[in-house]
Amino acid sequence: MMSFIQPGFKVPRRIPALCHNQTMLIRPALLDDIDPIMALVRRVVPLMRATGNLQWDDVYPNPRVFTRDVELNQLWVAELDGQIAGVAAITTDQEPAYAAVGWDIDELAIVVHRLAVDPAFQGRGVALALMRQAETVAQQRGTRILRVDTNTHNAATQRMFPKLGYQFAGEISLEFRPGLRFLCYEKRLP
Repeated sequence: MMSFIQPGFKVPRRIPALCHNQTMLIRPALLDDIDPIMALVRRVVPLMRATGNLQWDDVYPNPRVFTRDVELNQLWVAELDGQIAGVAAITTDQEPAYAAVGWDIDELAIVVHRLAVDPAFQGRGVALALMRQAETVAQQRGTRILRVDTNTHNAATQRMFPKLGYQFAGEISLEFRPGLRFLCYEKRLP
């Protein structure tokens, strides 16, 4: 599989964002961040499952998935108060099922996967900052298309994506998460 970072592309080390009068740092994740990221996932999964969102469990996502993201330079974290407040994989990986909503999956797109915000930091703009980072990465790469999918039971992202200018494209199932349905959204940059 191709690395997300292309030759000549420079990954910014730290990108400050203002969050409720606090500085949030958006930065590439490091291997040392895997344990705190997994602790975040362990706090998020029970809340997801309580709302009927069975997208994540004790098997996925796992340290191996996040380690691969770090090695490919495609995992980003948001830090607030010196803690990891959120995480997102900003990739070019498109699921084959995306073709079912009419997307050309051979067309280069920035795709956000594994977006999560620690419950202690929810409501503070963390997910928004990570989604904006995806747009920054797209602009730096000269890519105009952003894509994302979310579980049909994830009401928060279903509200957020349209507010950020993403258009609903359709509903799919994913082979690696049988029995679940996912909503697809796309944004085209000017």
